[in-house]
Amino acid sequence: MNTDSPGSARSCTSAVSETLSGSDSGTVSGSGTVSGSGTVSGSGTDVDGRVIVALDFADRRSAEGLVERLGDACSSYKIGLELLTAAGPGLARDLVGRGNEVFLDLKLFEIPNSVAGAVRAAGVLGASMVTVHGMGGSGIMAAAVDAAREFPRLRVLALTVVTSMTASDLADIGVAADPEEQALRLARLAMRAGCDGVVASPREAGPLRAALGPEPLIVTPGVTLGVTPGPPGGGAGDAGGAGAAGWAGGHARLGTPGAAFAAGASHVVVGRSVARAADPVAALRQVRAAAREAAGKAPGARGPHSGG
Repeated sequence: MNTDSPGSARSCTSAVSETLSGSDSGTVSGSGTVSGSGTVSGSGTDVDGRVIVALDFADRRSAEGLVERLGDACSSYKIGLELLTAAGPGLARDLVGRGNEVFLDLKLFEIPNSVAGAVRAAGVLGASMVTVHGMGGSGIMAAAVDAAREFPRLRVLALTVVTSMTASDLADIGVAADPEEQALRLARLAMRAGCDGVVASPREAGPLRAALGPEPLIVTPGVTLGVTPGPPGGGAGDAGGAGAAGWAGGHARLGTPGAAFAAGASHVVVGRSVARAADPVAALRQVRAAAREAAGKAPGARGPHSGG
């Protein structure tokens, strides 16, 4: 997931709603299938549909290039604020029209009325998931949930603590808790507000599953292949040897897909490990293989839209 601050998310929510209501042109390749209940059933086992590929690009052409290369191998994509702002809503609409699941990672943080409007716009596009900031409190989360009732396939996820943040970052904004404690606090608040699940780093997947039980979705960004976990500057890196400054695209709390699923994640979001691989299809297969291996070890990860 791309990093952001509460201030930046608040300032763009109304613009996001307007952008989602707009239009643009273009086509997109790739396909997948969605059952009538809205459960992901991508090109393989149900576990495969729980692997979401992040289209973290600055322009539509680059995003379409990855979608075309993956073709039928992928049925679930994440679109964040950067691509939505650059490309407009047409890409999301086209992906949905071709049978793909679209996770709109908008991190909505505004007054409840504006959040509700953006969620409705996401529902009209046919999105399967949309994110709101848990730190916005019960009011915006409840407004998002109420707005989503018009769209039975749309799941509202509460972002707990962005994966770039450390305990020091939380202290800077007056939060004394460490990331795990804060994620648990916000997750419980999200459940009381009626959210379908939460977004958290792989490191919090286990404690969250234990606290929330088997039903809520736990979607984990910060997932990469070949990770040696550790804080920035502490020698962590990925198989590409990007170094501490760029090893995980700014993620401070990350993990492997297998570890995330084994801990109880319902979905993982994978970006650079697939998007920047010499062979994206092979990289995606590697992620899915880890998912299948971990599926039997998971302590529970069957939410209402889990693909399980």
